[in-house]
Amino acid sequence: MAIRHVLLDADGVLQSLPGGWLAAVEPFLGDGSAEFLEQSWADELPALRGEGDFLVELDRAVQRRGLDLDVETFYAAVWNAIEVSPETVGLVHRLRDAGYGVHLATNQERYRAAYMRGPLGYDDLFDVSCYSCDLGAVKPEAAYFARALRLVGAPAGDAVLVDDNLANVEGARAAGLAAVHWDLTQGMTALRSSLAELGVRVDGPGD
Repeated sequence: MAIRHVLLDADGVLQSLPGGWLAAVEPFLGDGSAEFLEQSWADELPALRGEGDFLVELDRAVQRRGLDLDVETFYAAVWNAIEVSPETVGLVHRLRDAGYGVHLATNQERYRAAYMRGPLGYDDLFDVSCYSCDLGAVKPEAAYFARALRLVGAPAGDAVLVDDNLANVEGARAAGLAAVHWDLTQGMTALRSSLAELGVRVDGPGD
C-alpha cells in the first residue's frame, strides 16, 4: 500500500527548546539541574498517559529540594519555551497541498498539549493531533500506534512516522508503520530524501 499519511513527532522534529532543556532549567536550579530534569522526566510518565497532574508532581519535586519557586512560572518558562521550526511547518503545508494527511504524534502531558493546541496553533496546522495524554498510551508502546491510527482512520501500512527517538521509530515499525529516524539538526533535505525513498514526494525548497 502507498503511504498517504505522515505522522510527525513534536520535540526534535517540529519544535525545540532554544539551548536545550538543561539551559532552560539552570537559571532556576543551578548545579542540580541535570539531576532534577532526569527525575522530572520519570515523574512525568503517568501524566504523559493522561494519569495524574504533572504540575502537582513538579511542585512536589520543587518542595523536596526546599526551593522558593513558583511552579507555574517555572513550568511556563521551561516547558513552554518552545521554538517552532519554520522549515518543518513549511513541509507540513507542502505535504498537505500534495494530498497527504499530516498528523502530530507526540508524547505530552495535558498542560503542554493545551499550549501546543492553542497558543502554538497545532490544531489548525495538522489534520489530526495524537497526544499521548489523550490516547492513554505513550510511544513506543504498540497501544499508542494502534490508537493513533484509529484517530487518523488509516491502516498501519498507509502511514509513516518521523521521530527523533530511535525507540519510537522501532516501535512504529513493529506496529506496521514505516518510520524515519530524523531530527532538526540533520536538515530538511535529509528528511525529504528519506521520505522520497518511501514514495512520499513534495515540491518546494529543501533546507
